[in-house]
Amino acid sequence: MLDIAARIILFPVLAVQAVNVRRSALHLPDASGRRHGVSGQGPVLRLLIVGDSSAVGVGASHQEEALLGQMRKRLSQTNTVHWSVDAKTGATTADTIARLQKSEQQKFDVVSVSLGVNDITGLVTLSVWLRHFSTLLELIENKFQADVICVSGVPQMRYFPLLPQPLRWVVGAQANRFDLALRALVANRKGYRFVEMDFEPDVSKMSPDGYHPGPKIYAEWGRKVYRAIRSDVKRMRNQNHS
Repeated sequence: MLDIAARIILFPVLAVQAVNVRRSALHLPDASGRRHGVSGQGPVLRLLIVGDSSAVGVGASHQEEALLGQMRKRLSQTNTVHWSVDAKTGATTADTIARLQKSEQQKFDVVSVSLGVNDITGLVTLSVWLRHFSTLLELIENKFQADVICVSGVPQMRYFPLLPQPLRWVVGAQANRFDLALRALVANRKGYRFVEMDFEPDVSKMSPDGYHPGPKIYAEWGRKVYRAIRSDVKRMRNQNHS
């Protein structure tokens, strides 16, 4: 909790740093490529990716390099994958709830969720964020009848080179607290899988803006998500064959 005290004491400094970061940050586009489609052969698997800028592949040039492409190429080896991305750069968890509430009700077998960074930078408190995240998960369960919901943890923001000190340290500590709380939120929930975002602090693997993943991090992230849901996908495939 030392970072909370530091945030209060250093608020004028942190506020100036945050404004300067927003003003000077390199604004990268979303990854190009389709966000809906079908690929592969075998039993049908319906995949939905929900989230913020990382879910739409900011930091990668094309969706093939982003999370969607990394998951699709693995799942398409054994399944006919109906894939869709419903994500928006800059989205908070509350924004995502509002957007999904307006979307069409349909069935998805696997839903991947990655949110939290914009809540942290938007100064959403942990208790409010957890309430929003719980509402989001209930919405996904009810609206999409998801068999498996794969929740990615909050990235280790203390390694983001774009953020100057002491802002990086304060934000990083907050991100760690959010991540631990999110892990506890989804623990022991039937059909939920948690993916740790414990990537090596290698700046060369990040995007040029020093804030978003680069293709190598997306590749590792995709592998982690696939490993988390691999047994579930196999189980659903066997059920379809029986």
